[in-house]
Amino acid sequence: MNSAGPETNQMTDPSEVPTHEPAAGAADQSPVILECRNLSRTFQSGDTELHVLRNVDFQLQQGEIAGVLGASGTGKSTLLHLLGLLDTPTEGEVFYRGKNLTRLGPEAAAKVRNREFGFVFQSFHLLPEFTALENVLMPARISAGAMQWMRNAAAMERRAVELLGRVGLGQRLTHVPSRLSGGEKQRVALARALINEPAVVFCDEPTGNLDSKTADEIFVLIEQFNRELGKTFLIVTHDDHIAQRAGRRLHMADGRILK
Repeated sequence: MNSAGPETNQMTDPSEVPTHEPAAGAADQSPVILECRNLSRTFQSGDTELHVLRNVDFQLQQGEIAGVLGASGTGKSTLLHLLGLLDTPTEGEVFYRGKNLTRLGPEAAAKVRNREFGFVFQSFHLLPEFTALENVLMPARISAGAMQWMRNAAAMERRAVELLGRVGLGQRLTHVPSRLSGGEKQRVALARALINEPAVVFCDEPTGNLDSKTADEIFVLIEQFNRELGKTFLIVTHDDHIAQRAGRRLHMADGRILK
């Protein structure tokens, strides 16, 4: 974590995080699952301050697919990283199901991130020495202690096999990433993001390394998991074609969401 954010009192138990009421004007059709208020991120480079994110207010509704569109360098990925607890804001707060996550200590934040959120990245981030099945299982192994994993390993492996089958890789379970195409790697990454049954899946340029046909196939899978499992997706992209398929589109420029 970058230390540029403000000092806060660390909390070790997510249940201790104070709740708050959604901001006035929140959409009524679905609960707000994720929200940020006045979110800013500044990086220091020598004597220069780089303001990547500037006072962003944003709400993500439960069960929606929201696309954040903008050119490279507009702050899209920074926003995703802050909402997903991969980075710490310089100013502002992040709320998940009404609970303030901003004051969580590293251990508590890691638990929320692992159990409640899933991540899909442009570069896949698969571990090269592990098979597709082992890569999908990795978040489950991390979240379980040794004894819990011994008790649940068979059930989790069945779930991983099911997920890989759903993304069309039932015959690729034992393939390492070097034996998979780009589209297959992203399918593994999507299955991995879902193994712990997260409520929110963050996708950072998930089709950026894919051709248009394969990109469409990945988005169809996202739509299926959204529709069939009720998963909420936040997708940042510079691809207008992909953003147009999201249920809601937001545009970013100069570190702000445009109104």
